[in-house]
Amino acid sequence: MVVREKKRNLTLFLCLTWTASLLYGEMFAYWVPSLWSCDWPHLLHDTSSISSSLVNKGGQPDDTVKVAVITDPQIMDRTSLHLPPKSLVLEVVQFYTDLFMRRAFLASILPFKPDVILFLGDYFDGGPSLLDEEWQESLSRFKHIFDLNARGRTKDMKVYYIPGNHDVGYAAQLFHNPKVLERYEKKFGVRNYRFMIGQVDFIAIDSQTIDGNSERSPTSATWDFLQNISKDVGSNPRVLLTHVPLYRPDWTSCGPYRYSPLINQRIARSAYDDEIVYQNYITEESSNRLLDLIRPVLILSGHDHDQCVVTHMTKNGPVNEHTLGTVSWQQGNLYPSFMLLSASNSSHPNVSTPEEVISTHLCFLPNQTYIYIWYAALFVVTILALLLWPNNGIDISRPFSNFVRDTKGLFGSSSSLFGSGTKEKNDDDNCEYQMVWDAEGCMHLVKISPKGPSSSSKELGSMERGNAVMRSTRKQMNRDQQELPTKIDDKDGDPTVSEDGSSSSVHCTGECSSIHDAAIQGLDRLVGSGAEFPWQEAMDFLAAIHDGGIPITGQEILIDSGSELTVCFSFVALPVIAGGSIAPDRSLNRRRSSLC
Repeated sequence: MVVREKKRNLTLFLCLTWTASLLYGEMFAYWVPSLWSCDWPHLLHDTSSISSSLVNKGGQPDDTVKVAVITDPQIMDRTSLHLPPKSLVLEVVQFYTDLFMRRAFLASILPFKPDVILFLGDYFDGGPSLLDEEWQESLSRFKHIFDLNARGRTKDMKVYYIPGNHDVGYAAQLFHNPKVLERYEKKFGVRNYRFMIGQVDFIAIDSQTIDGNSERSPTSATWDFLQNISKDVGSNPRVLLTHVPLYRPDWTSCGPYRYSPLINQRIARSAYDDEIVYQNYITEESSNRLLDLIRPVLILSGHDHDQCVVTHMTKNGPVNEHTLGTVSWQQGNLYPSFMLLSASNSSHPNVSTPEEVISTHLCFLPNQTYIYIWYAALFVVTILALLLWPNNGIDISRPFSNFVRDTKGLFGSSSSLFGSGTKEKNDDDNCEYQMVWDAEGCMHLVKISPKGPSSSSKELGSMERGNAVMRSTRKQMNRDQQELPTKIDDKDGDPTVSEDGSSSSVHCTGECSSIHDAAIQGLDRLVGSGAEFPWQEAMDFLAAIHDGGIPITGQEILIDSGSELTVCFSFVALPVIAGGSIAPDRSLNRRRSSLC
């Protein structure tokens, strides 16, 4: 019954642990941003000039537009892991990567009910290298992940895109492979454009072409667009959207939300025509020119896959650039993120600080890598528990104590290890013990040598089994029968008749099923005789044996009524094991010794 209860408790514990882990890792973790850790940012004037009547149900003032900003999902394809397109490993990785981003979008981002969704590039991983069929497949996955289909939950939201280097490539690729550019613009729209969100201008550019050859069409088209924007002098504040971040000196700090090492500027050019084939940041010259032409109050960028906040000094004052981390857990960032942005929906001709018209809040998604590590660790623990869980529960004390005992026995016999090689006789073999209380109430164990087989017809002889001596389990005696008092002989253990001839000896009568029953009968006789007896010590020992659950066969209690009271318990513990067989338990003597 105890074993079944422990097994039931183990199963229940594992089930509850797995249930809690799966509920958190697959559901609750995605609710954390919308319920606790993230909220729409308020503009600087919200708390002072906006009355409660102008606040909507979501706690956001009605004169603001809510924007969710996402970057670098980089839908994985055959170029990601350099595996065959339909390999099992690639499909498994794609499945769990897509699953994470879809859950993050549906459970972490959409509950904020944004009015606008803004993507900052790198929707595919190997966009310029994909065949048309592969590109269309990745596009379908992208729309499914972010629910961008006609009947999706974003159908009533405005969605804006800017290109990334993994979508169209850099200037060198665009010049030599214009088909890639056409394919992108057909599905996502033009690369350079402006749009209004509330009363804020957003300027989206193809930053991959900024540092290209200005005499070639992709680069020249981008700079022509920027020149036209600079001529349109309006009163609305502007936000610059660029996939590749602007220049910053090497080792520039990225603020408290950066988790990966800093990345310094790295530019690679084609040996054929000196065009840009890769860069971490826009060059310093192009960055300064951009800032002078656009005059933004805020810059949003991606590409780096990790969070970074940098302040640029311009002619019009400092401007903050927020580089967002990737929304995917497979792009080198353990802490994927997205941004909530509040844009003013009212005109502010005299803006003293950008926070009066636009405000941002960086939000983090679940750490999927740690969740899967926890799953793996829990799986290993579950397997080990199911395989190694013993019948009586997890108990390392017994194997450890057995190991210590065997070790002591091995090294305790010096003669067997270093002596003549003859095995030392074990004094515990074929021995019995008597438990004796002295006049002061102290309990002692006295070892006696067993007698040879008795020829008496009144009592069965002793039988040896291994190192244990078994006596008959029953002694049929009349409870009222009085015998001559006996006394333990220290020499050979034979009982002798006491001098006073009183009959105060006690024997177990009837069918004694345990040592506890035998003791009770003996103690009852003592109560009648009025003899002084160390009751507490005797009962403590008997209770310890009884509580240990040790079946007892054969018992005898001999009491001397003389001036010095002596009590002897003679019994053998024989636990019943599987199949009904009986084996002696030598640990009983050790238990008795420890109690003494």
